[in-house]
Amino acid sequence: MMDIEQKQEEIIQQFVNEASNVKASSLITVIAQATSHPSLFAFSEILALPTVTQLQGTEHSIYLDLLRMFAHGTWSEYKRNAGDLPQLKPNQVLKLKQLTVLTLAEANKVLPYDVLMQELDVINVRELEDFLINECMYVGIVRGKLDQLRRCFQVQFAAGRDLRPGQLGSMIHTLSNWLSTSDNLLITIQDKIKWADTMSELDKKHKKEAEERMEEVKKTLSLKADIDFRGPEEMFPEPGGVMDYDEDRSRPKRRRHPLG
Repeated sequence: MMDIEQKQEEIIQQFVNEASNVKASSLITVIAQATSHPSLFAFSEILALPTVTQLQGTEHSIYLDLLRMFAHGTWSEYKRNAGDLPQLKPNQVLKLKQLTVLTLAEANKVLPYDVLMQELDVINVRELEDFLINECMYVGIVRGKLDQLRRCFQVQFAAGRDLRPGQLGSMIHTLSNWLSTSDNLLITIQDKIKWADTMSELDKKHKKEAEERMEEVKKTLSLKADIDFRGPEEMFPEPGGVMDYDEDRSRPKRRRHPLG
């Protein structure tokens, strides 16, 4: 299955080419086709075309407003402004409801059934779940889990919509804050790594000192054991030929006789 983003790019380019080379009156047909296409969910590139922006202030400007509604709006917003916009065909109603799900999924990853039914004009849970399965998940614009017990749709993935005017600045600000936080976190991690390296070196040094002290203790204990077993006289004999003073004094001295 072709990746949805790659497929989007091909379809967008097709409509960009068509809208770039037609007159204002023919743009109505191109816009109607784009907003009805079953695989197109992004419209900013078409909106940015000079031929499209030139509809502003003309008799066909309501079609420019309609294209903006599909780029940024929801089904409930369309209903509030239906009197100022062209009437939608069934395929366009389906498209705008699909886009409404994407908008809701941008703000929350758990969508209550009651909220979805109200935003999509669905009368019961069965109809809602069929819509989410057949018109959203099978199409590939969202992935998630239907939780009948909690009566909610748990969003795991949702395709992005066109940025609203002014939303880009907010997104840049959010990303800048995230980058700053990431930099601070990286510095903290690096400091902890340095601290861990320092502690590791200290541990190695202390371990080496402990091993050296242990060896000294072992040598001392081994020497003491030898002394206890063999006796100090055997371990430390006196130098040969040296007579003990007391032993020498106890011997009887010889008398000397005069020579006759």
